[in-house]
Amino acid sequence: MGKDLRNEILEKVKEYYKQELHDKQFQFEEGKNVVPFAGRVYDEDELVNLVDASLDFWLTSGRYAEEFERDFAEYMNVKYCLLVNSGSSANLLALTAFTSPKLGEKRLKPGDEVITVAAGFPTTINPIVQNGLIPVFVDVEIGTYNIKVDELEKAYSEKTKAVMIAHTLGNPFDLDAVLAFTKKHDLYLIEDCCDAVGSTYNGKMVGTFGHASTVSFYPAHHMTMGEGGAVLVNTSLYKVLVQSFRDWGRDCFCEPGSNDTCGRRFSMQFGQLPKGYDHKYVYSHIGYNLKITDMQAAVGVAQLKKLPGFVESRKKNFVVLSEGLKQFEKFLVLPYATEKSDPSWFGFPITVKQNDKFTKNQIVDYLEKHKIMTRQLFAGNITKQPAYEHVEYRVVGSLENTDYIMNNTFFIGVYPGLSPRKLSYILKTFNAFFEGI
Repeated sequence: MGKDLRNEILEKVKEYYKQELHDKQFQFEEGKNVVPFAGRVYDEDELVNLVDASLDFWLTSGRYAEEFERDFAEYMNVKYCLLVNSGSSANLLALTAFTSPKLGEKRLKPGDEVITVAAGFPTTINPIVQNGLIPVFVDVEIGTYNIKVDELEKAYSEKTKAVMIAHTLGNPFDLDAVLAFTKKHDLYLIEDCCDAVGSTYNGKMVGTFGHASTVSFYPAHHMTMGEGGAVLVNTSLYKVLVQSFRDWGRDCFCEPGSNDTCGRRFSMQFGQLPKGYDHKYVYSHIGYNLKITDMQAAVGVAQLKKLPGFVESRKKNFVVLSEGLKQFEKFLVLPYATEKSDPSWFGFPITVKQNDKFTKNQIVDYLEKHKIMTRQLFAGNITKQPAYEHVEYRVVGSLENTDYIMNNTFFIGVYPGLSPRKLSYILKTFNAFFEGI
């Protein structure tokens, strides 16, 4: 009876999607409906999974989370995927794992330096600050918007212990150069892949090169769980460390609802605790609770099946915009892929060249008034942001390109929800702007 009732409920969910939600995703009238820079793309599968998980009333990570972690690790070609509640939390955990005392002399300690870029998203930088480490900011290239690898050696000091950078808007950074640098100096590499799921470098998935990598499942990203993210690692040691910091800092690695996975729950000695103290309540790190719910993971399971198609749509939409905007290269720097890479683009960044016809603000204002969403390249120059006025950091060079990006760069969308009609409208609006200058 219960199974039949569940099936009836799920069939009703499918009907609800078709009646109430399907058409809303695809409605578009030029000048009336907004053209988003990003957004969720879904169908009845996600709703069915979401309701199915809710009917279990298992309110933390469960069967859907286990399925997703296994399948996403396979998709990304890594050994371990650990789900968390956001990409920002993933960044925090990925870096914090390397502060563990269990790494001995290889642990990151307060005052150590981490090389990164200032032209990025705050939560690539924040874990460095939050762990008492010192960010070292290197400039980026205009066009790829990735780190200037020829300045890596200038950034190095005896305090340098790690590199933590993002594949900007899905465009892989020069992994050959960065890996050569990190291996030469025996540094940790954390890849922020929150905007780059499905991007490849030299035929390999980004996220497989570093000691740890991160992804985000926020609605704007390549696939979504609403909120959500993951840390990806290839060694059992790093998996245990990330899991510990994620799960309150506990030493035990039992999954929710499990007991005595190690078989020694009441027979071990830790710190100054009495021998045999319950291992489920032994804490080896100053941790957090950053787990995800099974309802979110259920949405992810449905989205993951669509991910290869999402990636291809992003690539195709990028080509359409590139070809359509090429005629304006006198005024605009259009984005291009780094050598050896095949980006799964998150957005289409555009930099306005110095000219006496218009400014970035003027073209952005025009697009926004015509209901085409734009976004800045995140924080611009993060050292100029008010939150970082009293943060200790070191800068390599002048960050000249970073400042230019702050003043002259924006991006528009390439996400799979951009239909041919929407893409055509975007290009028509750009044409109208340039005809009027």
